[in-house]
Amino acid sequence: MFELQQLSCHYGNEPAIDRLSLSIPPGRTTVLIGPSGCGKSTLLRLLIGLLRPGTGRILHDGKRLTAAQLPALRLRIGYVIQDGGLFPHLSARDNITLMARHLRWPAGRIATRLDELCALTRFPATALDRFPLELSGGQQQRVALMRALLLDPEALLLDEPLGSLDPMIRHELQEELARIFVTLGKTVVLVTHDLAEAAFLGDHIVLLKDGRLVQQGTLEQLLDAPADDFVSVFIRAQRGLPARPEAAC
Repeated sequence: MFELQQLSCHYGNEPAIDRLSLSIPPGRTTVLIGPSGCGKSTLLRLLIGLLRPGTGRILHDGKRLTAAQLPALRLRIGYVIQDGGLFPHLSARDNITLMARHLRWPAGRIATRLDELCALTRFPATALDRFPLELSGGQQQRVALMRALLLDPEALLLDEPLGSLDPMIRHELQEELARIFVTLGKTVVLVTHDLAEAAFLGDHIVLLKDGRLVQQGTLEQLLDAPADDFVSVFIRAQRGLPARPEAAC
């Protein structure tokens, strides 16, 4: 779905993305992982056009992405920012349906879509008229996800969607996200710091450092054939990785 070719993006004189080339296939979940400041969130903003690259190209469905295409593209991509980004003065219902109302969908169509999303995310309809501060952390994340999915986008970008949740809720929502990704079959690009979460949710892991791609593949490939010492150190620093099977005698 996306092809990044020698992409670079700077904040002042500092490179956030540095000559990065990457293919993001359709219908799969690609997980971006790496230390803070490695360019994960910047890469999401480039994909949705909130930032423009200094050099290089972004291709969408094989065609170069231009500024003129961005408004239409954004209606085809769902985006969940860090901590959900809900508007505190709007109810859950109004947060979710904001774009549909902006696009002047009929009330019946909005209600039907809202029912579908509540069923998909297992969000209680009785909580739709609550404000974000009246919702639990897990419920807030479900509202943010429903808002991103409302227009039935082709792709879904999620920036640390579970990062601020306590371990029990995070585990529950990991299971929920895995189910939703399989059910919908959409192209997903997800940012996380947690390698175990990346392995659980992702079909493909992309490890970044200083805006560059260090290694990509499955967790097993990163464990068994690290590209360099940084990969090994990053893996050793992780907690809660799935246990490796013992070698047969």
